Amino acid sequence: MTEDTLGIGDLARRTGVPVRTIRFYSDEGLLEPARSVGGHRRFEAAAVERLELVRRLRGLGLGLRSITDVLGGRRSLDDAVAAERTALDRELATLSWRRSVLRAVEEAPSRLDLLSAVQDGPAAREALVRLWEPMTTGPIPPDTVRMFLDIGAPVPPESPTTAQVVAYAELVVLAADRELAVGLRASTLVAHERITDLGALHASVGEACVLAAGAVSAGLPPAPGPALDRFVAAHATAHRAVDSVEFRRALNRRTAADRSPRLRRYWHLAGEVTGEAAPMGVAHTWLLDALAGSVG
Repeated sequence: MTEDTLGIGDLARRTGVPVRTIRFYSDEGLLEPARSVGGHRRFEAAAVERLELVRRLRGLGLGLRSITDVLGGRRSLDDAVAAERTALDRELATLSWRRSVLRAVEEAPSRLDLLSAVQDGPAAREALVRLWEPMTTGPIPPDTVRMFLDIGAPVPPESPTTAQVVAYAELVVLAADRELAVGLRASTLVAHERITDLGALHASVGEACVLAAGAVSAGLPPAPGPALDRFVAAHATAHRAVDSVEFRRALNRRTAADRSPRLRRYWHLAGEVTGEAAPMGVAHTWLLDALAGSVG
């Protein structure tokens, strides 16, 4: 064994990796030495190349578990590197967000209590996601769920302005407001058991919001028109009804909770965060106001 294998000292000299590190890698399963009669570690010649690969991957920042998976063939190198890059992107976005929060505190020290609630951007978004997740239960396509959550729980901007940070902090505070949560439970977005195709309803309402976006951007007051007709038709189809004065009045009553001051404020803040000229939530509220106005 000793003639065809390398001792730990020989392996260290050939690779430049300290003996202590080689022992650690062996204990972690990255290297698989044999044992001599005297109990000393002995390594096959292939351990030189394997150790070089381990060192390169460590140099890229990959963790021991990822490296072990690559060496064991359970994960490709491309997948491991892509996962590390994704983690690094997430870390950089977190650091950028924290820097923006600190800058916001410097510019508005009186808002310290408010801003401290969003020092961790991803954690802050989770608070918004928890508010809206109950609205995504039922037979809704995954793509529609993601779209819905992106609207209700916007992703923190990578390099936000102070105004965006403050708006996001206010969103988080609103999301913790019990009255808002209670109001949402009375929203038209619940009682899913009455609707057979939630995905189609969300898609059609989205189309109506897009039609209303021009009027919202222009600052026009809510009014009847093609956008409102599309909105009503979406709900009529979902409830297997026809568009009529009676149906519009009933829909107006069901959507009362969606016109609450808290929800209006929420969508306004979400628009400040995203920077959109006509945020989907604001367009939706515009349609609700147009409906209310059309039925008196």
